[in-house]
Amino acid sequence: MVTTNDDWRTDDTADLFSIIIQLDTVDEAADFFRDLCTRRELEEIAARWRIVRLLDEGMSHRQIAEETGASTATISRINQWLHHGTGGYHWGLERAEGLR
Repeated sequence: MVTTNDDWRTDDTADLFSIIIQLDTVDEAADFFRDLCTRRELEEIAARWRIVRLLDEGMSHRQIAEETGASTATISRINQWLHHGTGGYHWGLERAEGLR
């Protein structure tokens, strides 16, 4: 089981998340994150989210690695957080389901 450590929670992260939840549209979010992150960071975040969705669909680590190019170590870490993290991935998956 993953042990969570809340040392990363600071006034700065709270401020960032407060702004994120106030974004109203995909375009606003895209503009905000494009200014905040490098292109590579955005690609990495999007790739992780894709891996979460593929794991949730039941795809094997090997299949995900072949399809995405991600290492099996990265996939295993994401899977660990999916099953034993803080629940954020599950919230995201539930909300994504509502968008379909």
